[in-house]
Amino acid sequence: MNRRSFVQSVAGAGVLSQTAVAQAAAASSTRLYCLDYFYYRQGDQGTRLQQFLSSQAPLWTKHSRAFGVFTAVMAPHAQTTLVLSGFSSFEEMTASESRLDADQGYQKARQELDRGNAPAFDSHQRVLMRATDFSPEIVPLAPKPQRPRYFELRVYHSPTARQLRLVHERFAGPEIKIFHRSGIHPILYADTIAGPDMDNLTYIIPFASLGDREKAWDTFGSDPEWLKVREESIAKGGQIVDYQNLSIWRALPFSPIQ
Repeated sequence: MNRRSFVQSVAGAGVLSQTAVAQAAAASSTRLYCLDYFYYRQGDQGTRLQQFLSSQAPLWTKHSRAFGVFTAVMAPHAQTTLVLSGFSSFEEMTASESRLDADQGYQKARQELDRGNAPAFDSHQRVLMRATDFSPEIVPLAPKPQRPRYFELRVYHSPTARQLRLVHERFAGPEIKIFHRSGIHPILYADTIAGPDMDNLTYIIPFASLGDREKAWDTFGSDPEWLKVREESIAKGGQIVDYQNLSIWRALPFSPIQ
């Protein structure tokens, strides 16, 4: 092998190595999220559903990269349980569902849940989301909080795809930095790819208490840099968020995400 071919081989190996590293990083990150809303009436439905979710939480945790279960504190439907799960890809999500279908213990628990004339929930809605480039990985707290935290879920609807891109630019630029110094630390930013109110950006923020939430948003709302950023954003793209949906949830005691 002459020097030129040797250099080319080394360079090619470097490119392949970089590609392999990039592929490995992509495979190890959570890029796809599901929000599953389970709606039920008053009575024992919610208790039965949450008992089922509690019994199956170890299995779900094993087969998803992120897993959390929450109950509604302030939401359009008061009797709602929300399940958040995360995957690296559609293929991983499909494989996870196949493994659940093949698990005899899980199937037995499902049959017991659905038995009789009183199902554990009346309806189910799934929202499928893709994590943004600036979304962090969800990492369960260690040690676990003494009390389950509150989680604020915000959905920002944009009239056009172009304006949603401007929302991304604002968040990825100055807004997240202002969030953090105000006491707002979202665990997820994602775009809906199948669900209502598209185009939209969804983000989820944990708070130790509702008092902490109120203090953080007051601090953010009066931040001089935020007021300037907001004016510049409107001048550039108009009202890039024409309305928002806000709900507040609390992690259930057995939820890995607390």
